[in-house]
Amino acid sequence: MTSTSKLLLAVLCVPLFQFGGASVAMAQGYPSKAIRVVSPSGAGGPVDTICRALMQNLSQVLGEQIFVENRVGAAGLIGTEHVTKQPPDGYTLLFGFSGPLAIVPHLNPNTPYDPLRDLVPISMVAVAPYILLVHPSVPAKSVKELIALAKVRPGRVNFGSAGTGVGIHMAGELLKVAAGIDIVHVPYKGAAPAVTALIAGEIDMMFNGISPSLPHIGAGRVRALAVGGAKRSPLLPDLPTVMEAGFDFNTEGWYGVLAPRGTPQSVISTLHKGIVKALESQNLKALYTKLGAEGVGNTPDEFARLIRAEGALWAKVIKVAGIKM
Repeated sequence: MTSTSKLLLAVLCVPLFQFGGASVAMAQGYPSKAIRVVSPSGAGGPVDTICRALMQNLSQVLGEQIFVENRVGAAGLIGTEHVTKQPPDGYTLLFGFSGPLAIVPHLNPNTPYDPLRDLVPISMVAVAPYILLVHPSVPAKSVKELIALAKVRPGRVNFGSAGTGVGIHMAGELLKVAAGIDIVHVPYKGAAPAVTALIAGEIDMMFNGISPSLPHIGAGRVRALAVGGAKRSPLLPDLPTVMEAGFDFNTEGWYGVLAPRGTPQSVISTLHKGIVKALESQNLKALYTKLGAEGVGNTPDEFARLIRAEGALWAKVIKVAGIKM
């Protein structure tokens, strides 16, 4: 069992009394039965782990079981659409992230939902910066050197991703637009196959989550050039941020909980208070750090503003880069 698995097990076994015996005020008896949370990501990955660890703690706070259901496909569109069609009673929630909430609606003209019309933001949960990786054969030891290389090799440097429209794909597109370089996107069916291709030298570079990248960095199979986010990662304190490298943009994933439009405000308030309380768990904070993430609890209005701002950003990047799904 890995250290991360042991830490997750510890989180999932935290007794209810860790929260001081205090539960959040229930809204008109809510919740009175099990809650289902739809996660539009694959089971067992870092996003799924972030979701399940939080929901275990939230279950203890609310005093009801919470089941996580993985509904994957179309960069998160399938699972997200499913939630928008559920009864707005607080018993089906969405564990959302940038792909289906801020990217896909601007990438796919046939997106069957509007994130802020059909869903109610409750709270952010965490942010997790992406890391820029290159194959060891790439003659670049910094972001600036990589950009210089791409400029003298237009159309000949490629970057992989877990598929069109996902966060690590769009991080590469953002770098492409911000740096004014011509690099070619190579989509794979998941981050793991993309990393395998990077290690094999089939692609030159990619953005990826920090936690799954650490073993490959340590073994010298890939080289890390920079980390996204506003600050350096405690897991790689010597690695500069993309901003420190001279590019004023952020490349990180963010996650949060939403409900179908029409969910009563009293239920939203109960869930919000519960999430904020659950995020206070020290074991949860330790697990998130291990995953290269940081817990973030904000208000529904603040979460809505983030989704709106991110949507505007990615709409511009998609238009400039000419990306199609």
